[in-house]
Formats: sequence, structure tokens, C-alpha cells
Amino acid sequence: MAGIIFFRTGMLNTIVDFYVNELGMHIWLEQTDCIILNHGNLLLGFYEREIAELEGMITLFYPSREDVDVIFNQLKHIATTEPSMNERYRIYQFFGKDPEGRTLEFQAFLHQLEPIELD
Repeated sequence: MAGIIFFRTGMLNTIVDFYVNELGMHIWLEQTDCIILNHGNLLLGFYEREIAELEGMITLFYPSREDVDVIFNQLKHIATTEPSMNERYRIYQFFGKDPEGRTLEFQAFLHQLEPIELD
């Protein structure tokens, strides 16, 4: 099974520009007032509405702690925390905000993971 997480946005062009040019996502499908972005197995859809949906958190994960440090150095301007260890979940992480105020988490798991099979 595959899926898409959708968010209402009041600034579709700005949000798409941010996720494509700052986070490296790609436009997967473009419709009249809805654009679906992808990166790896992550699909995010944003559709233009008067009131933005800002609840929840979008987590992007990377293969290593070093990769998180690289992305942190590229995104310091949107970061709300410094990278740090989270012993409880065995991850290395930092947080930031997108242009509309959604919480973003950037992390690397510090333990072995089972591969994700995409059907």
C-alpha cells in the first residue's frame, strides 16, 4: 500500500518552491490547485485553500548523523533547534519550520532498520 499526506495551504507556490528548492523534493503530480511532491517513499500533497493546515509534524529521515548535520548547515535559517541526540528514540535530530509554520523534523535513526519494501 502507498499513501499521500495532504495539507491545506494558503501559499501554494511559496510552499512548493520551499519543498522543492530547499528540501530537494520533486513535483510528482501537478493539478489545478493541488501539487503532490515526492522524495524517496515520502509523498506530500499541498492544496490551495483560504485556511492553512499547520497541525502535525513532517519528519524527514536521513541515512546517517552526518547527513543530518549537512542538512542542518544548509537549513540553519529555518531551524528552531540545534541537532542533538534523542536517547529515548535512538535518533539524532533537529527541528525547523516551513514558510507557513509547519513543524519539520530532520533525523537519522541510530540503530539498524529493516528495509522498506515499496510495492
